Amino acid sequence: MRGSWVSFELEAPDEGEMARRIAAYSTSHAWLVAEIDGALAGYAYGSPHRDRAAYASSCDVAVYVAPEYARRGVGRALYAALLPVLAAKYHAAFAGIALPNDASIGLHEAMGFTPVGIYRQVGRKMGGWRDVGWWQRLL
Repeated sequence: MRGSWVSFELEAPDEGEMARRIAAYSTSHAWLVAEIDGALAGYAYGSPHRDRAAYASSCDVAVYVAPEYARRGVGRALYAALLPVLAAKYHAAFAGIALPNDASIGLHEAMGFTPVGIYRQVGRKMGGWRDVGWWQRLL
């Protein structure tokens, strides 16, 4: 997101890069999109947690909701659809949340995620160091 540290992207990915990501994660994990009245309201996806073989039963998840659709249940609906799909193949899901972000923390905890730790000053964006908290849910 531009003007925010909720994503650690420094430049917004173009359509080609988003298409590449959707294709990659759709085949290995899942990628879901929410539309409201034909407009993109948000998306959620699973992706690999780490490269080493012992992590193969875990995945990372992310959800993004367009600001104009915030607090309308879009994130909850996306996760309600995504998590069962991932549960068929994975044991645990991890979500990294750039801090502070009370709305995202609230969503993840409402969906059964619990905090497991914080990476302090792990990324630099918008002129400052940013922390990322990690939440986990067994699927």
